[in-house]
Amino acid sequence: MEDLHGFLHYPRKEAVKQYPKQRIRHWREYEQLMPDGQAARQANRCMDCGTPYCHRYCPVHNLIPEWNELVTDSDWRLAYEQLESTNNFPEFTGRICTAPCESACTLSLRGTAVTIRSIELAVIERAWEENRVRPRRSYRQLFRRVAIIGSGPAGLACAQQLVRTGYRVTVFEKADRIGGLLRYGIPDFRLEKRVLDRRLAQLEAEGVQFRCAAHAGVNLDIDELRRTGHAVVLACGSEQPRDLAVPGRELGGVHFALDYLIHQNRRVAGDYIHPEDAIDAHGKDVVVIGGGDTGSDCVGTAIRQGARQVVQVQYHERPPTKADVLRHWPEPAPVWCESDHDPEGCRHIWGFDTVAIKGKHGRVTGLLLQRLQWTRCSDGAWRKQALSGQVRHLPAQLVLLAMGYSHPVHEGLLSQLGPGLDDRGRVAASDDDYRTSVRGVFACGDVRRGQSLVVWAIREGRQCARAVDTWLSGTSELPRE
Repeated sequence: MEDLHGFLHYPRKEAVKQYPKQRIRHWREYEQLMPDGQAARQANRCMDCGTPYCHRYCPVHNLIPEWNELVTDSDWRLAYEQLESTNNFPEFTGRICTAPCESACTLSLRGTAVTIRSIELAVIERAWEENRVRPRRSYRQLFRRVAIIGSGPAGLACAQQLVRTGYRVTVFEKADRIGGLLRYGIPDFRLEKRVLDRRLAQLEAEGVQFRCAAHAGVNLDIDELRRTGHAVVLACGSEQPRDLAVPGRELGGVHFALDYLIHQNRRVAGDYIHPEDAIDAHGKDVVVIGGGDTGSDCVGTAIRQGARQVVQVQYHERPPTKADVLRHWPEPAPVWCESDHDPEGCRHIWGFDTVAIKGKHGRVTGLLLQRLQWTRCSDGAWRKQALSGQVRHLPAQLVLLAMGYSHPVHEGLLSQLGPGLDDRGRVAASDDDYRTSVRGVFACGDVRRGQSLVVWAIREGRQCARAVDTWLSGTSELPRE
């Protein structure tokens, strides 16, 4: 590297983000790309550890120290080749990954981690700009057909790996456009859809066939797919939302988070939404129940729609601002960090449970919240207890339920196909071979793993492709990781 002590000489410097008052006026991405010089200096902070925990804790096992060194030396071509050897879609993870690799960075033990995610994005975007990301068609044709149900990150990664091996791959998507969660679950201010569309064009050029409005188990006969194909991959996600079983749940104005995000993503795409079906936060008091990424996306969307106020309610206590990193590393330390939407205007209520939804004339008008106290039991588990007399009312004309997803939808496809399920309602399949209990049917991504990160979905799609290749051909040259 240029400077073996770069981690001592250069402080961590994040990619520039547009000012909050400006970015809430549009739906475009607001985080800018790192300039080449800044990316090189930030990459030079990498210590090139003998045991790189960043590599270990990246689900796709990106060769992070290797491409950090190459970026430091301005060898962008080879840095891209290293990056794409482990990650099919670094332009997605470079934008929306929560970066477990940065929590595992050795520098985080006594300071601030290397800006791995931003460097990754700089590498892949430069590759696109220089026309290095090209279709790679297989030199052989195996004349075996694989059907993939679902066009999210797991399905797309699996499809790309298999088509590059020579299989005839068709991806079936129930929606009117390809992309699954990437298309309709993630707002454009985090992932503009032009980024998705250019990658889909590459997959089509490589030979992947896409069929939209093909809902397996509804208007697509799964038995026919099995008869006419050689293997079927379930990559249809985990879309059964956790509900809120409280009085008033049936009131108008209470919606699941994904329904809300889908509506807005369709608006941004130019689709017409009938006014009676629209879910709009404009001029309303909005409450988002749940504190994960989906809840954060709802907050950012409501603010951009012009909500009067947006409050995020979470039943656990606010994490501390500091923690003993050594007790948790290389796992993330449980500390509170300001989100991008806090300076945009989001408020938080911590340690309260929603016990009732109030309404008038069939519409929600507010929430009844109960203060909780958390105590740790002798077995290490946490137990919540309501504190008597500590109840508060929160006005709301729009309530968004973002409490996560319990398992894949069982009605339709899964009930007809009949694969074995685990004790949490997910499709049972080992991460050794990704086979379900139904012969010739595989499962990967959230449908098997449960709700997780995009980077985990990419990893599972890649590994599932290897499992399908091994099952059909007896061996595989596709990478295990």
